[in-house]
Amino acid sequence: MKRIAKAAVLLAGLTAAVLAGSPADAAPKKSFKVGYTVYIGFMPFAYMKQSGIMKKWADKYGIDVDIIQTNDYVGGVNQFIAGELDAVGVASMDGLTMPAAGGVDTSVFLITDYSNGNDILLSKTAKTVPELVGKDVYLLQYSVSHYLLNRALTISGVADTASVKAINISDAEISAAYISQPDLQNAASWKPLTEDMLKVKGSTKLFDSSQIPGEIMDVFVGQTANLKDNPDFAKAVTGAWYEAMGILAAGGDKAKEMRAVMTSAMGTDEAGLQSQLDTTFFFMKPADAVTFLTAGTTGKIWDTIRKFCFEQGLFGQGATSVDSIGIELADGTVLGDKANIKMRLNPTFAKMSADGKL
Repeated sequence: MKRIAKAAVLLAGLTAAVLAGSPADAAPKKSFKVGYTVYIGFMPFAYMKQSGIMKKWADKYGIDVDIIQTNDYVGGVNQFIAGELDAVGVASMDGLTMPAAGGVDTSVFLITDYSNGNDILLSKTAKTVPELVGKDVYLLQYSVSHYLLNRALTISGVADTASVKAINISDAEISAAYISQPDLQNAASWKPLTEDMLKVKGSTKLFDSSQIPGEIMDVFVGQTANLKDNPDFAKAVTGAWYEAMGILAAGGDKAKEMRAVMTSAMGTDEAGLQSQLDTTFFFMKPADAVTFLTAGTTGKIWDTIRKFCFEQGLFGQGATSVDSIGIELADGTVLGDKANIKMRLNPTFAKMSADGKL
């Protein structure tokens, strides 16, 4: 997966502009599509499909839900914007900078996890974050790696985050380049890419996402109108997710089967899967998701995210301030423009699951 470039944001804006006069279908639907890409936080969806758990929950509500693994993360998000997918898994920041910034009224209806050490800032020469001042850091620009660098600098007391230059490099290239090029001394990326990078002689992990818990979260989003008209879709997906989480948490033969499916789908081995599980905080219980989504600290996280996105120009050319896009928090509080709410945190379905009402 992950976690994207500015060109994709601009593409999303163009796509949404085309769709601006076409609201989501108002009539209730019976068939739905959910898209995800290969990333540890989304891999339970592979098991939900293969095991029949998703079908069981869809049948309960008299609907069909097709889980689709998209080969391209950005392409999957643009399919969602175009209405070809009813929901898609994204890093929360990308949900804000692609569909929401592009004009699509978007709701988070399921939070799956947050990165708890999967995203890493590392160096061959520096031993502390402030030592990066005046140097280049290679990363996928305008991605969560860029956000991680910005947060690392701020938390470490570097007031001028521009004093460290972010150099764009694709996620397909960064690991091999860091390993083979002596002059590429500093980088930010994510597992499993960083596992080989950290083996380079002299490499030090300067900062990771466990130091900003909850900030790099992975979620499933739907178009707000579609979810309003078709709540059974969100109920079925949410119910299936927490059944799968219960299996993973319980251990035993079913958990082994689930882990095997996830391992195969990710193209890794058991050790590789475990390494990523160890640094991912899954919302195993719906009550935990409700607590997180409704916490005051979550509002502060979204405020930090939106400020970074605006500063990097990720709200689009028409955005004149950080308040240009409204973000509605779980308690109804709005960050930004109340007349232009395009991102909403909706804990309704997690709450129903927690209360045994799905």
